[in-house]
Amino acid sequence: MTEIDFAFGAPDRLRTACQVAVKRVQAGQKLVVYCRDTNRLGQFDRLLWAFDDLAFVPHVAFDDPLAAQTPVVLTSSDAETPHHEWLLNLDDSWPPIYTRFRRVIEIVSNDASEREAARARWRFYQECGHQIVKHDLATQELP
Repeated sequence: MTEIDFAFGAPDRLRTACQVAVKRVQAGQKLVVYCRDTNRLGQFDRLLWAFDDLAFVPHVAFDDPLAAQTPVVLTSSDAETPHHEWLLNLDDSWPPIYTRFRRVIEIVSNDASEREAARARWRFYQECGHQIVKHDLATQELP
């Protein structure tokens, strides 16, 4: 069954997502980043390029010919992706593709609307029988 990690207290959801992507790549793991909001996904894409001068994060869209060889794949689609290890959800709703993955990471900022959307995702995962690991970003490191 898919493992779910919620990381609460992110000062900025997209910047924290970049940190997660860097951590997964440095650990030699594959990551799919999902968000139906193509504007938000585009912001994340641009932020990955400028996030850290010393931490290059190779990433492409899911339908790019190099997707299978690239550690970070971005998608706004429910279509099949080349990787199934980690899913980072940047959408406001639960990702319909989440059961294809071994682990899901949900990042929640201190923004009230983001916290409310995260509560709904938490309830969904709980109702589906998933155990959820909670990470307080103020006191713990990233998942």
